[in-house]
Amino acid sequence: MDLDAVRTFVAIADAGRFQHAATELSITQQAVSKRVAALERAVGVRLFARTPRGAELTVDGRAFLPHARELLHAEARAFASVRPGHRALRVDVIGRGLAPAALLRDFHRARPEIELDVVTLFDADAAVDAIRSGAVDASFRAVTMTGRRLPDDIEVSRAFDEPVQLLTGPAHPLAAAARTVTPADLVGHRIWMPGLVPGTEWAAYYDALAAAFGLTIESSGPDFGVEPLLDTIAGSRSLATFVGEQTRLVWPAGHDLRRIAVRNPTPVYPHSLVRHRDNRHPALAALRDHLHDGGGPGHSDDAETWTPSWA
Repeated sequence: MDLDAVRTFVAIADAGRFQHAATELSITQQAVSKRVAALERAVGVRLFARTPRGAELTVDGRAFLPHARELLHAEARAFASVRPGHRALRVDVIGRGLAPAALLRDFHRARPEIELDVVTLFDADAAVDAIRSGAVDASFRAVTMTGRRLPDDIEVSRAFDEPVQLLTGPAHPLAAAARTVTPADLVGHRIWMPGLVPGTEWAAYYDALAAAFGLTIESSGPDFGVEPLLDTIAGSRSLATFVGEQTRLVWPAGHDLRRIAVRNPTPVYPHSLVRHRDNRHPALAALRDHLHDGGGPGHSDDAETWTPSWA
């Protein structure tokens, strides 16, 4: 249905005269008459009766009017749903308990007037596809692809570096050591990370970390989630795992798990903000300003850090 014709019909119904509607719509009276005639042909009934007092709605016109108004309201809602500044900023994060989600919570506290829609996509490839299609406005990811391999319409900027920590149970040999360990101290110890999925950016990061320092990182066994992983680590004398410094973990008091900082150098996970070059959502600019003003987690206080070469 021609919504311009519907809009003209409603304008005549409100104004009572074709000429008044033409003035309101900034078109000629002839154009108004043509639109009404086309609309009447489309619905198959007369909508107006011309009288000395102007244009009066017929019985069918009165029946059609509330539906016509709803059509125009639906049109307005449809435009508002995609108009920058009138819809929520849709941001992808790798997990709701990880650092990027914490950053978005901080951003929401700083800018509560900005509506956010937080989603979790599987990996960086899915995130880039969603950004290009418009399904999301931005994503926080470790981008393993070089600039030459990324699509030309995708922009990536480093958001923040998150130090990686070692997580052990109380009986692990490193649990009673100093409050920090070096990557060299971890050689020969079994680091268990069952959530490493080949081909993902987090698997690429930990593969590079293991290769750089000669570490043994195991991903064997099914991934049952965070809680079973913590249960296993808590009761093991030989297994440890890596977690991000900003990762939110809660465990029973009896687990007595230890988060141990890794220093000299500190491995940091390189979170980047990925977005489309043509995205003009004003809240996206506000998020970028938040990052530039130090709104993200702080960098490691270790002067020497390590990231993969692709970062």
